[in-house]
Amino acid sequence: MERIELKKVLPQVFNGKTNIQSDIWGQDVCFEKGTFYLVEADSGTGKSSLCSYLYGYRNDYEGTIQFDQTDIAHYPISQWVELRRRHIALLWQELRLFPELTAWENVQIKNQMTGFRTDLQIAQWFEQLGIGDKRNSLIGQMSYGQQQRVALMRTLCQPADFIFADEPISHLDDQNSKQMAALLTQEAKRQGAAVITTSIGKRLELDYDTTYKL
Repeated sequence: MERIELKKVLPQVFNGKTNIQSDIWGQDVCFEKGTFYLVEADSGTGKSSLCSYLYGYRNDYEGTIQFDQTDIAHYPISQWVELRRRHIALLWQELRLFPELTAWENVQIKNQMTGFRTDLQIAQWFEQLGIGDKRNSLIGQMSYGQQQRVALMRTLCQPADFIFADEPISHLDDQNSKQMAALLTQEAKRQGAAVITTSIGKRLELDYDTTYKL
C-alpha cells in the first residue's frame, strides 16, 4: 500500500461546529509510504479517533478515506484482517496488552500469527529497550512505561506499509524515549514504511518530514 488519502474527513461528533481549525479535519490530506508524520493535537480534538478511522476500528466520520484510491468504508472484515496483518500496524494509546501474560508472551501472541520476527530479534529488542530482565514478568506487574515498550515491540511484529503510534511515550523519560525512537526508525526504514505518530505535548523525537496540527 502506497498512499492513504483523507478527503474532507470530519468526526460525526464535530458536525455543526463552525470554528474547527485543523490541518486534517475537513481538509484533503495524503499520507505516503516511507514518510514520517507527526500529528500534534490538543486533548479532545479527535487524535485517537483519527487512528481508529485509519485502522478500520471505527467509521463514525463524514467524508472519505482511501487506501490507494479505494474507499475503505465498505471493506469487508476479511480485507481488514489482511490489512492489519500485512499493511497497517497500530500502537494503541491504551496499549491493549494482556496483564495476565508475561511481556514475552504478549509480544509472541502477534508474532506467532505473522511469523515475521525471530526469537533472537525480539530478544535483542528487549535488550535495546532496556527491559531485557523483564521478559518473563507479568505485564500487570510492570510500570506503564515498560508496558509501552512491550507494546511497541508487539506492534513491530508484522510487515507494514504504515505504522501508527498514538501517544507512544507518554510515560517515558527522555532516554527511554530515544531508545523507542531509534527502534521505530530502524524498523520503519527497513520496510520503507510510513510512521504516523500523535502527541498532545510529549512527542516521540523522530526525523519528521511533515507536522500537522489536528
